[in-house]
Amino acid sequence: MKLSVVIPLYNESAVVKLLLAKVHQNLVDIGEAFEMVCVDDGSNDDTLDQLLEIRAAYQELKVICLSRNFGLQAAIVAGLEHAHGEYVVVMDGDLQDPPELIATLFQKIQKSKGDVVSAVRNDRGEKRAKRFYIRVFHKIFKSVSEEKQLEQAGNFCILSRRAVTAILKFTEQNRYFPGIRNFIGFQHDSVFYDRPNRTEGISKMSNKKLFALAADAIYSFSKWPIKLCLYLGLSGVVVFLLAIVYTLVSKFTGLAPFGWSSTFLAISFFGSVQLTFLGVIGEYIYRIYKEVQNRPVYLIKEVYE
Repeated sequence: MKLSVVIPLYNESAVVKLLLAKVHQNLVDIGEAFEMVCVDDGSNDDTLDQLLEIRAAYQELKVICLSRNFGLQAAIVAGLEHAHGEYVVVMDGDLQDPPELIATLFQKIQKSKGDVVSAVRNDRGEKRAKRFYIRVFHKIFKSVSEEKQLEQAGNFCILSRRAVTAILKFTEQNRYFPGIRNFIGFQHDSVFYDRPNRTEGISKMSNKKLFALAADAIYSFSKWPIKLCLYLGLSGVVVFLLAIVYTLVSKFTGLAPFGWSSTFLAISFFGSVQLTFLGVIGEYIYRIYKEVQNRPVYLIKEVYE
């Protein structure tokens, strides 16, 4: 099989029929043997029922039904593990990743003989606040990450079989797929497109989930959170030394040092630094605890193929 398309879905009943119709038509136009791998991530609407109905029309459709909602990153892993194509496309299930771009990605990876071609967004159609949050995250992540990262690159991409095999070797619980995709190395290319706004349904990535995903990305691919603690601690030491010098000078010159206000500020400063340390260390300990548990990334309820 030449081409697989992995699509994680969660409560996408409003768009799933139109999405798969467009994906199927674009794959037929490419003219290569293909499969569509849809992962139902524990939807509580009729997304699964529609997928099973669509299977009657599209024999190339494989449906992976997870036992509950494990999250987008886990659903992507499930799709990759069940995709058998020489090349694998990963795309979101909300029609914001244009199916018309699949042919461009396929042509690019064949022409370059590379392993990864990422779809990079020139422009985004989402609300201004969401665009702002995502832009700030990409700027921060690019600057603090230990690996080279693409700005404005989400999950939409095409992978060679060698790249898929490498990605599936990662076993961590808290995953950030774009970061792992860049971490594996190999030859990377990109294509640019304008990402439209969602036309039907509502976004499943709330601000809370976006911030949680951003935290997973930064903690997984950067040592800056713990380095920030070090810098805060060093700055606290500097402030403490300056306070000692000021106190000694005040004593020798006869100037009385500040009273309760200076003491209160000093205690507040050092207390805040210590609490920041504890918070960052707690985040690392929580992630270590999740890894030590070694729970399955996802559980399958049923596979329809």
